Amino acid sequence: MFIQIRPAIVLFALLAIITGLIYPFVITGIAQVVFPLQANGSLIYRNGQPVGSALIGQSFDDPKYFWGRLSATSPFPYNAAASSGSNYGPLSSALSDEVQSRMDALKVADPTNNQPIPVDLATSSASGLDPHLSLAAALYQVPRVARAWGLTEDQVRALVAQFTEGRQLEFWANQESMCSSSIWRLIK
Repeated sequence: MFIQIRPAIVLFALLAIITGLIYPFVITGIAQVVFPLQANGSLIYRNGQPVGSALIGQSFDDPKYFWGRLSATSPFPYNAAASSGSNYGPLSSALSDEVQSRMDALKVADPTNNQPIPVDLATSSASGLDPHLSLAAALYQVPRVARAWGLTEDQVRALVAQFTEGRQLEFWANQESMCSSSIWRLIK
C-alpha cells in the first residue's frame, strides 16, 4: 500500500516546495530588482513618514481636495485588507441611496456648479480602493478646489493636465484619468 501512496506524497512535497517556496521567492526577488517602488506598495512619504499609497485612494470630504471614487470596503473606507465592491445591483435601494447621498454632498460642497456630475464621483469602484478618477471628474471639481485654495481655475486645470495619465491601451480605454493622490501630494 505504501508503494502506491509514496509517489503521491513525494510529488505533493515537491510541488509544495516549488510553488510554495521557490516560486514566491524568485518572483519577489525579481519584483524587488525590477519594480522596487511598486513591489513595496508605492508609498507616499511626507517628512519621512508614510502617509498613503499611490495605489490606494483616500477619503477626502474637505472642499479643498479632489474627491475620489467612493469606497465600498468595510469596516472603513479604503481598507486595503478588504478590497471588494458593494455588490449592489442596479435596482438596489441601498445603491440609489448611496449615489444620491454622494450627489447631495457634491452639491453642498459646490452649490454653484451646474455641470452634470460624472458617474465615478457618485459610485464606488469595483475594488473599493481605486485612487484614479476620470478627467471629467477632476474637471468637475476644479472650481471648488480653486476657490478653496485661492487659485484661479486655470492654475488648477494646469495641475490637472500635468497629472493626467494617458490611455494605457488605446483600443481598450476610452478616457484619460488622473491619480488623485498625485494632485494631493502637490497641493498639500
